[in-house]
Amino acid sequence: MRVFTASLSCETNTFAPLPTGMAAFRERVYYPKGTHPSDGMLHCAGPLWALRQRGVSLGWELIEGLVASAMPGGTVTRAAYEALRDELLADLRAAMPVDMVLLGLHGAMVADGYDDCEGDLLRLVREMVGPGAVVGAALDPHCHLSAEMVAQADLLVCFKEYPHTDILECAHQLIDLCAAKAAGRIRPVASVVDCRMIAVMHSSREPMRSFVDRLHVEERGPGILSVSIAHGFPWGDVADMGTQVLVYSDAEAAPGELLARRLADELIGLRSQLREECVSIDVAIDAALAGGSWPLVLADSADNAGGGAPGDSTFILRRLLERGVSQAALGPLWDPMAVRLAFEAGEGASLPMRIGGKVAAVSGQPLDALCRVLALKRDMLMSGLAGTKAPLGDCALIDVEGVQVVLASVRCQGLDPDLFIQLGCDPAGLQIVVVKSSQHFYAAFAKIAARTLYVDTPGALSMQLAALPYRKIQRPKWPLA
Repeated sequence: MRVFTASLSCETNTFAPLPTGMAAFRERVYYPKGTHPSDGMLHCAGPLWALRQRGVSLGWELIEGLVASAMPGGTVTRAAYEALRDELLADLRAAMPVDMVLLGLHGAMVADGYDDCEGDLLRLVREMVGPGAVVGAALDPHCHLSAEMVAQADLLVCFKEYPHTDILECAHQLIDLCAAKAAGRIRPVASVVDCRMIAVMHSSREPMRSFVDRLHVEERGPGILSVSIAHGFPWGDVADMGTQVLVYSDAEAAPGELLARRLADELIGLRSQLREECVSIDVAIDAALAGGSWPLVLADSADNAGGGAPGDSTFILRRLLERGVSQAALGPLWDPMAVRLAFEAGEGASLPMRIGGKVAAVSGQPLDALCRVLALKRDMLMSGLAGTKAPLGDCALIDVEGVQVVLASVRCQGLDPDLFIQLGCDPAGLQIVVVKSSQHFYAAFAKIAARTLYVDTPGALSMQLAALPYRKIQRPKWPLA
């Protein structure tokens, strides 16, 4: 069997001030066909990595195409999307004929002129390979599940966990189902139910922890092949944004339709419990200073680069300094110019620096302070999800009036305490650790955190959804009118 695999991935925040062009892909992940590294799985390329593990033993001929992924950001430029899409399609054309196409996608890529990039790509793939080949894709649950995506693919499988710790397991499930489809052992039928809501579903806590555990049980039910929950991505203003349930049943639609409807109704019933509880900056600081066990981990969710935010906001840092808080650390703060100045000055140097607040109004004002350079590291890699690595570029650890700040030259959310540890800062010994992330930090930071609080700050990922200027979403959509 000839199997083609490739990846094209980006989560688009249509409200973010950063355009996403070719440089964003080349800086993050860009491997032309046949050049994907062999030293570990990339977050966006689970199917490729799983096929390397399984394909040889199955006797399959594996053809690897383009692997490209950008850090989430604003709308992808038309030139970048069309160039990458066409490169992937050219790789597929060169590989023809193929029996199976397995793609690593995100599901929430929006480009200038393309509100549904994945639907567009899957349509063109289907046109090329014809109805006889099996087409499947792994998706991030923060996707916009469009009718075009479901119509053009034989199988779509979303990660179930948030944080996404099950990337490889999802890829193996996709391979097994697509192989069974190719062999004629199953005939997948898709059932989709729109929950008509916007929800943030952390599988690290109840009620989603039990709900996700039960999805695995439901997949073993009679006639059911797979169950996926498309959480949706609230900061993508497209028609298909929102929570949906996708169930594949075997040969007959009825079992899948019944299960999808039941699961959707359960999620609708849980929606008030799913709302993320956020506290103000001062309430979070008060909680840390009140004593007890430390460290208190504060999630700066609205400035999460993993959702398209700049990652350079100064709101929490400024308040820590105004209140004279020490025994605190914050990172990663994206500021390539400040990193460059720190490297020029060298370790141990003290110098006046202007930190953060550089991209847009959502970044806050730049912070001016006398800083001491504590440590420097070139080309730093941070531990990521599911055993992957995330680049932070050249990094500097600086002391800002008692607060240790990790400055990064590559925009990325905080995923693991080693973003501090590699630079000589032990976050477990501090009172407050501020992480610029929404939820992917949780799996690793929970190991050191006495408590975790989600902080309500201004930013490109503000949870004040009613204030966002939506134009394209379908209303009503809870909690919006």
